[in-house]
Amino acid sequence: MDKNLKGIELLQEGKVEEAVKLFTEAIEENPKEPVGYINFGNVLMSVGDNEKAKKFFERAISVDENAGAAYYSLGNLFFNENKFDEAKDQFEKAISKGMENSDVFFMLGMSLFQLDQPRFALPYFQRSVELNEEDIEALFQLGLCLAKVEAYEEAITQLSQVVEADPEHADAYYNLGVAYAGHKDDADTALMYFNKAIEVQPDHMLAGYGIKMIEKLKNEQSE
Repeated sequence: MDKNLKGIELLQEGKVEEAVKLFTEAIEENPKEPVGYINFGNVLMSVGDNEKAKKFFERAISVDENAGAAYYSLGNLFFNENKFDEAKDQFEKAISKGMENSDVFFMLGMSLFQLDQPRFALPYFQRSVELNEEDIEALFQLGLCLAKVEAYEEAITQLSQVVEADPEHADAYYNLGVAYAGHKDDADTALMYFNKAIEVQPDHMLAGYGIKMIEKLKNEQSE
């Protein structure tokens, strides 16, 4: 088996030292191949050594400037450091180099969303969901993004799909509650969703606050 593939398997099994050994061998045997550098960088990033990881990703790019996975990994590194502008640039480069999977579109959407650019983020979340319809987190973030650009009906549709696929998704219930309270002015349905969020996650503070607000409003109307 290819040493890079075997190394990834070992890494997934938590055998970091054995994986590192194989990635090192892969680099020594094929110093002009970017994959070994990318894999080694991902190991370093997973153990929190971002500075060294960055050097390995940059080395991969210097070996092959079309290595989309290197830009993607660099993007993740910057995203984890809350450097969303830099992350966005790297994810865009990864796509321009031919990377075409749900993860890269999702992370570009996340970077733009963090930069408070939901209208630009929206098509990337949509593309991510198109490529992997079973990705609940992508579906959830698409719902949030739709709500942010005030496409509430579509947001409700997406968030409803989230709770159908994952009945334990407290944040999706909470955001459905917000949409029904704010957009549809439907306090009863909003209350139902806030209560669902609390059932799943009893310490969900925002849902608890939503329940108190609606109950207070109902009491005022009944007086």
